[in-house]
Amino acid sequence: MSNNKDALDLFFIELKREDFMEFAKELACLDSALPIGCEQTISQPSLVLEMTHLLDLNENHKTLEIGTGSGYQTAFLSKFSGQVYSVERIEELHIKAIERLTRLGYDNIKFKLGDGSNGWAEHAPYDRIMVTASASEFPEPLLSQLALDGKMVIPVGPPEMQVLYLVTKSHDGLIRYKKIEHVRFVRLIGDYN
Repeated sequence: MSNNKDALDLFFIELKREDFMEFAKELACLDSALPIGCEQTISQPSLVLEMTHLLDLNENHKTLEIGTGSGYQTAFLSKFSGQVYSVERIEELHIKAIERLTRLGYDNIKFKLGDGSNGWAEHAPYDRIMVTASASEFPEPLLSQLALDGKMVIPVGPPEMQVLYLVTKSHDGLIRYKKIEHVRFVRLIGDYN
């Protein structure tokens, strides 16, 4: 399925956010970030939708996700990408996300427990990269693992407030950074936090 706006918007309506939460499920309908344990959060649905739109995914894309978390964003990437590689640093969240996404029938995702700021070089390059935690600077390993004509969405800045960027790499390797909006994400744990 290609990532046209209508298909993504329909999936957004159909996907039940509470399926990705263990507690406070009655708050799942709120458009706000909510705790998922381990001092991490599930992002507000409108931001998940916007970030997915920015990547302009299609079924031929190989996508890297940094920060599996609850697996909510992963489900969007899985639905609109050919293959997803998702890296999570926190073992408890990693295990629960694998169980949850497998139970829900997502079968085009490979999971890794580790420092996402270093990407997943073994399967690079990636057509698309989604970073769901904020970095203090643009992680060089992720920039190098982004394919030519690739796109990356990443929040960058200090802990209090970050800027969401759309990073593009042209066919000749030129990297461009476009500011989208101010956001607040949990910190990327690793070499670029």
